Amino acid sequence: MQLFDIVLSKRVYSESNFALTLNNDDCHLVSGASDLNKIISSTASKLNLNLFEGDTICTDCFDVYMTDKTKFMDRIPKDIKPCAAEMEAFALFYVAKLLEKKAACLMSVVDSEYIDKIATQKERETGLKNMIILALEASLEL
Repeated sequence: MQLFDIVLSKRVYSESNFALTLNNDDCHLVSGASDLNKIISSTASKLNLNLFEGDTICTDCFDVYMTDKTKFMDRIPKDIKPCAAEMEAFALFYVAKLLEKKAACLMSVVDSEYIDKIATQKERETGLKNMIILALEASLEL
């Protein structure tokens, strides 16, 4: 992936105890709404936007601050192949599930250990435009 590529989370894994604390549920994997994801994917195709879809991991801290990312990645179940990391999707999907609502998570790549460049604050102000357009256009299909 490159800076500002758009990612759609299908499932999100977290080591956090969010579900346990909130609902006494030892849950660490939750999915977004497949029908919303289909609409987003279809809208991305119509807009000719490249969309990466897959599992993501939700962390309690930015991965750049982890003392040993390898140890963290080794703890992720082998059937989960994360394409991106973020910090909010697990709670979003889990609360939606509890409330019998639907949720989806779009994100834009703003940094990565695999990309030499990190988006500046100024670039972030305008670089998220395609993701925002995708979200707004997809919402018109609901």
